[in-house]
Formats: sequence, structure tokens, C-alpha cells
Amino acid sequence: MAVELSTWDAQGTPTTPTFSTMRFPAGEAHVKVVDDADAGATTEIATLRGTSGDDLLVLGMWADAVRQRGARSVALVPYLPGARQDRGLPFGAKVYADVLNGFRIDQVIAFDPHSPVIVGLVERLTVVPSGEVVHDAVLAGSDYSGIIAPDKGAVARASAVAETAGLPLFRAEKHRNPDTGKLDGFSCEPLPDTGRLLVVDDICDGGGTFMGLAGSTGLPKERLGLWVSHGVFSGRAPQLADHFGEIVTTDSYPAQNDVPAVRTVPLSPYLTKEIR
Repeated sequence: MAVELSTWDAQGTPTTPTFSTMRFPAGEAHVKVVDDADAGATTEIATLRGTSGDDLLVLGMWADAVRQRGARSVALVPYLPGARQDRGLPFGAKVYADVLNGFRIDQVIAFDPHSPVIVGLVERLTVVPSGEVVHDAVLAGSDYSGIIAPDKGAVARASAVAETAGLPLFRAEKHRNPDTGKLDGFSCEPLPDTGRLLVVDDICDGGGTFMGLAGSTGLPKERLGLWVSHGVFSGRAPQLADHFGEIVTTDSYPAQNDVPAVRTVPLSPYLTKEIR
């Protein structure tokens, strides 16, 4: 199971976990009490990584158990499921938000959600942006001299990172064939002749956008780094290592493929400090 359960005492200090997870032989999700002390004085914390429906059911069982015991519930859901399904039919963002809202969790904490739409749908949500994490884990003490936003959708996120680090922002764009709608190439603002540049975005699936952008810059991989807040790393993603000298992501999502030389940043310190 990808749901991790922990417990803080009344002073906000980690203590013996109250619950553990299990499944019945028929497959139903369940949690059981393994430490029965101070039922109403604890903050119960569940961490959900990825998008498994089975794990969402575990989260719901945990939330009900916490509520029945009179404790406070906090769910760390760094990768908000459905954030890319923020329109159309079905309206996936709302479906996932309705599921989370139905658990009546006291606080949900997410990291760098893809869409502001889901931010407005999930109740009692705290959002942790990526700027501080990128600065601490990648940029501080490095020789990066600029940030690249790979497309229009990444500009706000990359701008925030650039501002936090005091670095210039360079904008790239994807171009599509108007007749077919298929990706037809990339363009980028003029880049400096020297220095390393960090591409910043929120999600990487197969990595095609990032590989196409890297190729369009004409820069060797030694001058390019890649930050993605959520590394799905499906399909051809391992080939990213041919285009980027450094690739950094977080542990928000269990990657589907191993990508050579990827460095994974633990999010727990950044998420738990937002617990109220």
C-alpha cells in the first residue's frame, strides 16, 4: 500500500502510530488501532502518493476511524489526482475532489497542483508551491544562470521559481499543426551563450515535450537541467538522460520507469511544516 500513517501528540511531536493498514481476504481496505493512547489529543497524518483507487479507499477508512476517535486528520496528498482532468467529460478533477471531500479530512496538503481548478474544488486544502523546494534542492549553491518555462502553461510556475532564485526567465513555446493538432516543434527566446539553464515544470509523463525543447535549444545536456515536481516517467522517459545533465523530481509519485541519474527530493519536511 502507498498510504503511510503516522501520529503526532498534542505537542506536535511524532509518536507511536495509532493505526496500521490491512486488507481483508476479500480485498476490502481496512485500518486497525495498534496504539490506543490519547485518542482525542493526537493529530493523525496519512500520506498518499500516486493515484491508486485502492489507496484512496484506505485513506477513506483511515479518515473515518480518526473522526470516530475524535482526533484531527491531516492528509498529505502531494500529487493531487485528477488535476489534469480539469475540464470536459467526465470532469475528472471534480470526481476526485468529491471523493476527497467526502472523507471530511480536516486538512489536505498538496504540492504544486497542475491546475488551479482542482485547488478550488478540494475543501480545506493547503497548497505548497514548488519555488522553495526547487531553490533549496537544486538552485542554492549551483551555477545555474537562468530558468526556462517549456510552454505557456509553465510560465507562472517557472516565473515563481526564477523570482525566488533571483534568476532570469526564458520562455519557450510548443507549436502545433493547425490542421492536425499534432506537435510541430518548439521555439524559445534567445538564450545566453554560457551558463547552465534549468527547465521547470510540474509533471513529466513520457518526457517528449522536454526532449523536444532540449533539441530545439541546440544546447548540450551539460548546460541543461530539468526540474519536474511530479515524476511519472512513463514511456520513453529514461531517454531524458540523453538530453539533460541533471534531472530532479520529488517523491510525490511512484515513478513508472527508472530514469538514469534522477535525483528525488523528499517532500515530507515541506509538507509537514504546513500542518495546522
